[in-house]
Amino acid sequence: MRANQSFNTFSSFAYSTIFLIVLLAFSSNLFAQEAGEYRIDSGDKIAIEVYGEPELSREMLLNDSGKINYPFLGEITIQGLTLYQVEQKIHQGLKGDYLINPNVSVSIITYRPFFIDGEVKKPGGYPYQPGLTVAKAAAVAGGFTERASLEKIFIVKSGLSDKTPQPIDLHTLIGPGDIISIKQSFF
Repeated sequence: MRANQSFNTFSSFAYSTIFLIVLLAFSSNLFAQEAGEYRIDSGDKIAIEVYGEPELSREMLLNDSGKINYPFLGEITIQGLTLYQVEQKIHQGLKGDYLINPNVSVSIITYRPFFIDGEVKKPGGYPYQPGLTVAKAAAVAGGFTERASLEKIFIVKSGLSDKTPQPIDLHTLIGPGDIISIKQSFF
């Protein structure tokens, strides 16, 4: 009876451990997919690291051309790609002729700025930070003016082909390169 009880305790522990491992793998995959949705554009500063190859590690600011000049690969276009896609592009370019199996990591050092205009005290471009809402963006720009309409806020999202301003509210999350316009209130 005691051996059977030990087996049940062990199998319960084993099932719990397997469940936890599967859950962690699934949740980390979801996080990776969310993080991988960010698309690089001009104004982003990125870090490229090839582990064990310090001469191939670089920090680069993406200019309007959308291209970078990388050792051994020359000029490569990365504008519009996700971080993972850039890692794969560099990995494939270095693999074989230069390295056996390069381990490439690409990360964002600084995001391109967002822009806010209209009825804020200091309109202009500001450094983007993840989790930024319209209300926080207005605070960064010195706050709203007395004439600001909190019901007439519009955004032009970066990276979309449709540049038509869309109405939004104070709690809307903004992204790098977005343009926010705060209109005047008539009362």
